[in-house]
Order: sequence, then structure tokens, then C-alpha cells
Amino acid sequence: MPQTAAFIGGIQKMVLYETRARYFLVGSNQAETKHRVLKIDRTEPKDLVIIDDKHVYNQQEVRELLSRLDLGNRTKMGQKGSSGLSKSVMAFGIVGFVRFLEGYYIVLITKRRVMADIGGHYIYKIEDTTMIYIPNDSVRVTHPDEARYVRIFQNVDLSSNFYFSYSYDLSHSLQCNLTLLQRPYEQWLSEASSAEDKVHTQSKQDSFDIFEEEGLPTQGEQGSITPYYKYVWNGKLLERVKDTVHPDWLMYIIHGFCGQSKLLIYGRPVHITLIARRSSRFAGTRFLKRGANCEGDVANEVETEQIVHDASVTSFTAGSYSSYVQVRGSVPLYWSQDISTMMPKPPIRLDQADPYAHVAGLHFDQMLQRFGSPIIILNLVKKREKRKHEKILSEDLYPAVVNLNQFLPPEHCIEYIAWDMARYTKSKLCNVLDRLNMIAENVVKRTGFFINRSDFYCHTLRPDDRWGDVGGYMTSSGRLQTGVLRTNCVDCLDRTNTAQFMVGKCALFDTDCCFRTKLFEELYEDHGDTLSLQYGGSQLVHRVKTYRKIAPWTQHSKDIMQTLSRYYSNAFSDADRQDAINLFLQVYQPSEGKAHLWELPTDFYLHQKSTLILPHDRRSYTMWWTQGILSYLPVPYDEAACEDTMKKVKVKRVNRFDESIDIYTEFYKPYELTLFDDTFSIIMSNAARELMPKYVGVDPSPFTVRKPEETGKSVLGSKSNKEEAVLQRKTAASAPPPPSEEAISTTSEDDSEEDRDDEGSVSQRSTPIKLLIESGESSRTQEQTVKEPYGLHLSELPAEKDVLIYKRYLKSEMSTIKQLCCCCVLFFPCREPVSQFPEDSIYGVCPPQVDRDSREVFESHVMTGRGHVRVLCREDMLMYREYVKNRYM
Repeated sequence: MPQTAAFIGGIQKMVLYETRARYFLVGSNQAETKHRVLKIDRTEPKDLVIIDDKHVYNQQEVRELLSRLDLGNRTKMGQKGSSGLSKSVMAFGIVGFVRFLEGYYIVLITKRRVMADIGGHYIYKIEDTTMIYIPNDSVRVTHPDEARYVRIFQNVDLSSNFYFSYSYDLSHSLQCNLTLLQRPYEQWLSEASSAEDKVHTQSKQDSFDIFEEEGLPTQGEQGSITPYYKYVWNGKLLERVKDTVHPDWLMYIIHGFCGQSKLLIYGRPVHITLIARRSSRFAGTRFLKRGANCEGDVANEVETEQIVHDASVTSFTAGSYSSYVQVRGSVPLYWSQDISTMMPKPPIRLDQADPYAHVAGLHFDQMLQRFGSPIIILNLVKKREKRKHEKILSEDLYPAVVNLNQFLPPEHCIEYIAWDMARYTKSKLCNVLDRLNMIAENVVKRTGFFINRSDFYCHTLRPDDRWGDVGGYMTSSGRLQTGVLRTNCVDCLDRTNTAQFMVGKCALFDTDCCFRTKLFEELYEDHGDTLSLQYGGSQLVHRVKTYRKIAPWTQHSKDIMQTLSRYYSNAFSDADRQDAINLFLQVYQPSEGKAHLWELPTDFYLHQKSTLILPHDRRSYTMWWTQGILSYLPVPYDEAACEDTMKKVKVKRVNRFDESIDIYTEFYKPYELTLFDDTFSIIMSNAARELMPKYVGVDPSPFTVRKPEETGKSVLGSKSNKEEAVLQRKTAASAPPPPSEEAISTTSEDDSEEDRDDEGSVSQRSTPIKLLIESGESSRTQEQTVKEPYGLHLSELPAEKDVLIYKRYLKSEMSTIKQLCCCCVLFFPCREPVSQFPEDSIYGVCPPQVDRDSREVFESHVMTGRGHVRVLCREDMLMYREYVKNRYM
């Protein structure tokens, strides 16, 4: 049991009950053993009145409470037909509460889908939501513009790339979450948290009735980390109730991307997860949000984190985890583009002079506080142009960085890398990806990456220069990433995504493998397409294949269509999307006597609020960073053990078997009867099933470099029906074969003869075996190529001569068993079974005897896995030296 553990959200299922005067929201945990109740008043036309019941109910108490409410709200006592309590909707979380010109609405999540699993913590995607008007119709005060605001608000499609988790803080990085968990409890202990350790002994009779305790305070809060509100999209929607309800009711969502794939390494499952967090500050669409605002927030700012972990261990403390974070965002200057001219590329203009780099200093101050140092800028805009366009940004960004660096210590200066990627692409003699790979290697060496395990003992005996050159901050429990790479072009879409893919590949892999790189490239292309749709209105125009210069001619036509789609979206639909974002994030809040959202000529002053007031305390132009940051660099200030960080973390002592931290029960759900084939681990993208080469060869490792002709399309063929898909999943998700076996490939009956010939040439010793699968009245035939371990073609009938030999062998064995005479034994000796079990039954098996030496070896292996390494004796050192001598010298 770790000293500190993350709490699991206590409310994961909700049922909304309705009466004429109130809404009752009954929430429960996943196992439905603990329940809480919210009472929402419906008699107030424009005010939100919510009463949180302090009591934690069990199932029986909830049933009694609901029956009492039903009985008390009937129109006539004893009349069952006119029930006063009706079930309205079932939900999985509260997005928030919002008000326009009439009363408040409640937004609930009604459908969810698992998208990723990180150490047993599920990440869900919102699939569907519902918006319910709270006040009763009898007290409703109608307004003619209310319906229009509702339509604008609902233009933000919550079922499109919004994510949440009950037990994992998505607004923070994995490094931040695990670093805070590894701190001892005493470091976070304070007077407020120690007061929460007292046991609440209030009786059931004192707190059972929901109507008698409306004014009393809530129970002690559970331990949690304050979310990073920059990446939270429903923070303003929950602001009205976060101080009045229990924290279990609060669920924060992020916007961006989340994808996960499984990779089998020698049969061990490894999950690769990609999470993108889009900033909710200065958020908007492509041409309407450019540059930065007066608070240092930039447009299209996205934090991308790639996580790799051993999926065979569902624990943050016992498992192995690694992550790398990088950022994209618009150039931090006051600049914009005028879209009134209807040009594909409107001219770039600088709206305001900033000789002291004030706005850039605010932006990089945020980055130093969250990521530490060094901050590395990779600027991919054009340098040489016939008519100045992108070059304007580079000419102002570089002097701003130079101005800020003159006041920073030399070891923490901002590094600036400018590279004209578009010009480099046009050259036939230059390879864009090779140059990006060189930049990526230097960046990863400077920033390092996060890993929660200390260095291996072999690195101490035989130091590796590449491992020693990796930057970061070494701790007793592993390595921290210090600093971050900030990549930008003009739009931060196409060129930026390719650069981030190369940096992520360098941080993740050390060699090049066809299907492993393809898996990672598909993740980043999905990531880039999603972010491009959110900001630009279309998918990526230039992909990794484009910069590899291997894209087919059909790809060029697709690029043209994406360009036209992006232009159409920017010209005709971006304004409506921008209004929806402003209303959802509560940047604009409607009120009586105030200009309507669609009447505003511009939203400039909504995002530049400090321009309307005269600042009383100006920030220093020389000491432009927040006080106290430099003393902790290169470690991020948000992860350091300082006073400000301690205020953000709330801790509480609980029993080690408390279900609020029992991630095993939360993940595996032993109390539910589930279908194995519907579990997320089976459904998720699997490299062995979808991207494994058809010819695996001797080495099943995904890190083995193979020839291009040895790779195939996919291990599995087309999935025509459910039974066939289940069989394919079971076949491909099995453990890797031993070195003497071949890969398994499946083709459907509809494939052409040429495809079959190509598949047959891959493995010359394989023979097709037809599998009959019945589906309803029809049946399908599949061919499966396998290695015959006995050297026989099992699909063909044995020869008659072989059958006669086998029959004679059986007759000889039977005669040997019936009568054991001396002459018989001479010619046909008795054969002993090779099995160690005396009986052929699972109920009569004697376990094999294990000697003492073998038992000691096994116990030593188990203790080593738990971190207790025994002292090496002289024989061990001699054996290891002999191994190193024979292997490497």
C-alpha cells in the first residue's frame, strides 16, 4: 500500500427523479453500494437552489427515501395511479449548470464509452448528453431570445472529443499525478486535512431526512488534486455549485484527443496512449483566434502527452510507466488575419507593438511554471518569401526571445530553433524526416522524459552513452522530464503534427520497425486530424506520407479537397462555431440590458478583459517570471514541494481496503457478470492483430527490423460477421509463437487468386487449412496457413501404407498390455508414459516435487520483483562476468 493514493470518484451513476416542486438526483458508485442525494428546487424561476444531502446511503435507505418521496408527493393519499415521483433520466455525470435569459439548465452525460486504460484508471469519451430545464412550467418566465441561445450553446457537440475520468486527473500530466502520489503523507499534512481524519459519528436518525438538514454543512472532503483549469472545459459551468456540493459530484472534462493501442513485446502487453488537452483560454477557430491575448494565453494551444506502460500490472506503484509531453500553440504575439477579403491566405498583420515582449513573457512564465526548463521553441514558419507573409512572425518572435533571455540565468534560457520546413520539403535532395529526427534527438537529450523506475543495474556496470546523455532530473524513484518542446507554424496543424510525430517517435523508440512505426504514425495522424477539425474545420492537408514523398497520386486529390473544405469552413461556419465556444466557456454571459452575442461586432474584448481596466500593479519587464520559480528550476514549480503546491492537494487518511482507493475492484468489477469479448482490452486497437507482419520469422520482437516485402496488409481479413470477428480476435490476440513457428494469416473467401498467390509466397512451408464457420443458415470457408510441426500435410489424408503401419503398431501395443511374456518384452518392450501425473484426470493430480535449490531461486526472483534485491555472492559475480565477456567482448 503506498503512502498516498488517488481517490476514485464516488459518484459514477446517476438517476434523476422529478416532482412538481423539485428534482432529486440520486448518485451512486460503480458497485451501487454508496449513494448520495442532491435536491434541486424547481420553484425559483431564475435562481439555482441546490441542497446537498450530507448522508451516505446504502441501497435499502435509498429505497425507503424514494418511497417516502413518492408517497408524500401524490395528489391523493393512497392513490397509486397518480405517482408524484417519476424517473426522468439516467446519467453518468454532470457537465454543469448554465443560465441564459430564463432559468437554469442542467447538462447530464447519458452515454459514455471507454477510450483508454492507464494503470487500471479508465478514460471515457462522452457519447451523448441531455439538457434539462430546471424550473417548473408554472413559474417559467419566457424570453423570446432564449431558444436562440439554447441552439448556439448546443452547437458545441459534447459527443465530439470530450473526455473525463472518475479516478485519473486528465488536466494534469502523468508525471504530475505520479509525482504527487509518491510524496509521503506527512508532506501534505496540514491542520485542515488532519481535522478531516476525525470520524463522523452522527447517527442515522439525525441525518436521514433530507428535508430537515438543508442548512447544515457537508461531510469532510475526500483527497484530490485541484485540476489545472486551463485545460478544463466545464470549469465555469460548475463554478456556481462547486462550493456547495460534495466533491464527488464534480467531474471535470477536457477537450482534445485520446487514443490507445496495444503492442505485444515478447508476449507482454504494452499500451501506448496519446492524450491531447486543448486549452480553454483564448479558444476558438482558425482565423478568428490568432496569436495571444493580453494574459499570455495563445490560440490553438494543445498539450500532447504520450504514455507507455506495462499493461500486465494495473497499479501506479508497482507498474512501469513512462511519458513525454510536448506543446503546440500560436506564435505568442499580438497578430491577426483579416478574413473580410475572402482570400485563401489573408495577410498577416501585427495589431500592437510590444517592444518589451510583455505578452511573450506572460506566456513563457506559464510554461516555466508548468514544465520547468529548458523551454525549446521549434519555429517552422517560412523564412524566404517573395512577399512577406509568415516571415513577419519570425522577425518579431526572435527579438522577443532574445529580450527575455537576457534576464534569465544562462542555464535556464529559452532555446530558439528556426527551420523553414516548407522550403526544405521542396528540395529533391533533402529528406525532411531525417532533419526532423536530428532535431528530435537533440530535444529529447535536453528535456529527458518521465519514467517511474530507477536506472537498471546493468547501466551502472556497463554505462550506455546514449542513456547517460538523456536530460531530465534524476530522483530516487526514476527520472522527471524537465522542460518542454514548443512547436509552432502559422496554423500549428500540418507541419506541427509531423514534427511532433518525429519527436514522439524519438522519445519512444530507439530503432526503426515497420509495423511499430505504422502503429505510432496512425495514432498521431488521428491526433492531428482531430485537432485540425476542431481548429481549422478540416482534416490534415499534409501528412507524414507527404513529407516522406511516398504519397500516391490519389493523396494529392484528397489534399485539394481538404484545402477546399478548410476554406469553406473558415469562410462560412467559423463565426457560428466561435459564438458557440464563447457561450459554452462562459466567456460571454447573457443578461438583461446587455447586447446579445450575435449583435457584437467582435469578441476581442471578451478575450482581452484586462485592456478595459487600468492595471494597478504592472509586471516588471526585467523580472518577468513569477516569484519563486527560479529557485526550483529545472523542476516545474507546479510539481515542487512548495507552499503553493501543497494548497492544491487535499489528503485524508483512509483504510487500505477502503473502496474509494480500491483500483482492483474499480477496474475488474468482480461483482458484475460481463462478456469477455466486449471488454475494452479485447476491443482496443492491437498491433499483433492489425499491424503484425505476415512473416514474423525467428524473432517475434516488434523491434526487429524486417524487409519491406515481409510485411503484409493485416493479420486479419475482413470481418463479415460477429462469429468470424470473435475467432479472429482470439487468434490474433494470443501469445506470440515460439521461434520455430510461423505467423498466422487469414484470408476471406472473397479474396482474389492473385492475393492468395502472394500470401502463399510469404511462407513456403505453410499449408492452407479450411475452417468451416456456420452463421445462421449459411456457412463460410476460411483458409489458414500454419506451420506443420510434424512435417506432415494434415489437411491431406495419410497414405494407405502409413495407415497399415499405424494399425500394426496399435496391435503390438495391445498385445503387450494383455500378456507380458519374456519373448514379447524382447521384441515389444513396454513404454512408460512421459507425463508426470499418475492419473489422466484434473481431480487426481499430484503436484511435481520441487527441490530446495529451485525453490530458493524462485523465492529470490519474487523478492527481486518486489524490490528486495539480495546481495550478490562470489559465484554470481563470476557468472555475470563470464556472461559479459562472452556476449560483448
